[in-house]
Amino acid sequence: MNHRWLLGIVALCLFSLTQSAFADDSASPWKELFNGKDLTGWEANAHPESFTVANGVLKVHAIHGMAHLFYVGDTGSDMPFKDFELVATVRSEPNSNSGIFFHTDRELRGGKYLNKGYEVQLNSSPSEKNKTGSLYAVVQVDKSPVDETKWFEIRFKVKGKRIEVLVDGQTVVDYTEPENPVREASRAKRLIDPEGGALALQAHDPGSVFYFKQIRVRELK
Repeated sequence: MNHRWLLGIVALCLFSLTQSAFADDSASPWKELFNGKDLTGWEANAHPESFTVANGVLKVHAIHGMAHLFYVGDTGSDMPFKDFELVATVRSEPNSNSGIFFHTDRELRGGKYLNKGYEVQLNSSPSEKNKTGSLYAVVQVDKSPVDETKWFEIRFKVKGKRIEVLVDGQTVVDYTEPENPVREASRAKRLIDPEGGALALQAHDPGSVFYFKQIRVRELK
């Protein structure tokens, strides 16, 4: 057998597996969460001035302290997502911190931190050890795969207890929550909720600015 031909077939198979890692024929159609015009469908839990829209871009800047922007759709209350895939196009100013929470709610810890659910980290700050793509305080990505000051894609998929995170197409996290996860006391509710939970964008601090120009989600069956 021609070895080059065999190697070519193997490479093609590996490529196909990589490309289909997030393929799911049972998924619902994609839904745009951000309309590019205003904050319709979103609601801040505090400091609403932290979230503004201009020129098709959502700016997240905690001018007066930490805040979170929850997706409520047209229901008037936080919409729950259980098994789903989310894709966002984002960038930051230098030395900035943000994140996307899922399986969360509005319960606070210490008066400002979301107490429940997971956070997919967005970070261009050298001082923050959890780099972009980390599951904050659960799975740490030690080196960012991108320059966050340029537009990049963050993508994550939650199905059952498995969480996969890709940054510009590169898998940085593939984590399955164990039966009895060990968490530090302050992160005791950093867990998958069997009923699902809310999605929220984090405005972290006055020195951090992140931008979003597309946020879309599809539910998985």
